[in-house]
Amino acid sequence: MAASLRLCAAASGLRYWSRRQRPAAASLAAVCSRSMASKTPVGFIGLGNMGNPMAKNLMKHGYPLIIYDVFPDVCKEFQDAGEQVVSSPADVAEKADRIIAMLPTSINAIEAYSGANGILKKVKKGSLLIDSSTIDPAVSKELAKEVEKMGAVFMDAPVSGGVGAARSGNLTFMVGGAEDEFAAAQELLGCMGSNVVYCGAVGTGQAAKICNNMLLAISMIGTAEAMNLGIRLGLDPKLLAKILNMSSGRCWSSDTYNPVPGVMDGVPSANNYQGGFGATLMAKDLGLAQDSATSTKSPILLGSQAHQIYRMMCAKGYSKKDFSSVFQFLREEETF
Repeated sequence: MAASLRLCAAASGLRYWSRRQRPAAASLAAVCSRSMASKTPVGFIGLGNMGNPMAKNLMKHGYPLIIYDVFPDVCKEFQDAGEQVVSSPADVAEKADRIIAMLPTSINAIEAYSGANGILKKVKKGSLLIDSSTIDPAVSKELAKEVEKMGAVFMDAPVSGGVGAARSGNLTFMVGGAEDEFAAAQELLGCMGSNVVYCGAVGTGQAAKICNNMLLAISMIGTAEAMNLGIRLGLDPKLLAKILNMSSGRCWSSDTYNPVPGVMDGVPSANNYQGGFGATLMAKDLGLAQDSATSTKSPILLGSQAHQIYRMMCAKGYSKKDFSSVFQFLREEETF
């Protein structure tokens, strides 16, 4: 992939790539040597709701995979498709010099990198390690330091778009790390996403993701409250959603991921809130936002309230449901 896949946005200072807008070709001399090694094996760690379709999109683009997950059963379909399954993150690092990790929490990420059988036990000098987990920015920075000591490169690249975008290859990646490694990272990330945005130093990708998910939680709660109120005032939910989506209240939670059963097809609310992005993970991300707000002395009044609501949901049996189940939670909590 040529370095020309980067666009310089003068107004924002950000570098980004999008399949919707390709710039002119640039000199191959500007391309990182790692990006020239196309179609060499790529390590992938973490095959959950997001990691599974992300790995499959790499396969569709012709990349052989070296796979690991703590639950061996989820690796079977990849093994049946001819991909190599190994028994630890260290084994992945031994066999691949480009590795993507997609893990649920900071603790999982630390174990995958620094654990007894972690990546750092066998990582090769010059390897590119891309972490697409959503974790504490401080953890990303510490992992980057440990990776650098081993002569490898670490980039944080959390995603936005949900399971649907992961399946279709239309995720947005927010990338933090050395700018001269961005081209090498986007060669792989562009197979899984339609937008790959360079945010700055290590940790800035996580910062962007945390801010996005805090806003997402707030907007989902607001959409759920508005829909619930309108229904109780006698409005048909489909009609109300239509009105909201042609008015100033329109947002992603209302027009793409509506939380009310029966309003939209192909979303978790149409499937008893199964699949999608779990309430537990949203509570975790809001906790990261809360921690970051505390450390930077930033007021997040609505963000804090959203964190409390999702924690309550998890305590009352919603932990395994999609985060849009906040609508159901509000409907059932008459005294809330």
